[in-house]
Amino acid sequence: MQTVLAAEFDDYSFEKTSLPARAGVGLKPEHVSDILECEADIGFFEVHAENYMGAGGMPHAQLSAIRDKYALSLHGVGMSIGGNTSLSTAHLERFKAIMDRYQPGMVSEHLAWSTHDDIFYNDLLPAPYTNATLERVSDHIDEMQNYLGRQVLIENPSTYITFAQSTWSEVDFIAEFARRTDCGLLFDVNNVFVSATNHGYSPRDYIKAFPLHLVQEIHLAGHALAVDDQERPLLIDAHDRQVCDDVWALYELTLSVTGPLPSLIEWDAEVPDWPILAEEAAHADEILGRNTKAEKLDELSASNLNIRNDGFQANAG
Repeated sequence: MQTVLAAEFDDYSFEKTSLPARAGVGLKPEHVSDILECEADIGFFEVHAENYMGAGGMPHAQLSAIRDKYALSLHGVGMSIGGNTSLSTAHLERFKAIMDRYQPGMVSEHLAWSTHDDIFYNDLLPAPYTNATLERVSDHIDEMQNYLGRQVLIENPSTYITFAQSTWSEVDFIAEFARRTDCGLLFDVNNVFVSATNHGYSPRDYIKAFPLHLVQEIHLAGHALAVDDQERPLLIDAHDRQVCDDVWALYELTLSVTGPLPSLIEWDAEVPDWPILAEEAAHADEILGRNTKAEKLDELSASNLNIRNDGFQANAG
């Protein structure tokens, strides 16, 4: 597994490893037999750490068989980086045990909170972008990285509300905690489109402002289209369908700046048969192949890429 040298932080001491700059998919138990039998041409598989915190059994047997042939990305959904309380030591211990066992190419978590006292919620909940939140998030990232002994990528969220008390923009907030902690970033393109539509700003402007030089992995997913109580478009980050054309266009725009990066297709509900998921990954690989060199964002035209900057009449895929 290739080791990536820190580009900006010469004294960075945490282990930094990489995934191939290809498309990957989230590993689902119902697909394991198909993947192994057809020797699927996939760059990597992502697993949610919380699904493998048991001691053994079929989940670990399947994951071990996949890990023998493919690279892995380990994605956390329950660390509660944005929470008010300290990180759970027990959760950190379980997370590290999985990391040590399977040696994933990348490790990531969400900019969200999901715990209160000893209660774990099955949601990724938002936090206001304030100085106090910035201190807390930065401390939690430091704690997680120090405990694991390696760099962690933090994912930008999909949001449905904003907080009146926020004093930072989301992009500036993310850039600042990344500067303070030397963490990496996971850039979820679908989350950008969902949030931009829900809050009425340009996804292209968000991408232009985002610290893309820190991004090491990309996520892509499908979203559901609903309406709010004022009949305005409301997108839900459902992970239950194909990636829509608008998100594919934003993905290509992102790659024109970053160059090719490991790119994951997330499909976590209404999971299709393996050939459909493999086809989505093949489409991402095709786009990756067209973006072998980074270009300046200002040289690209949003209209040429069919990116909807105004009105957000979203194609829900």
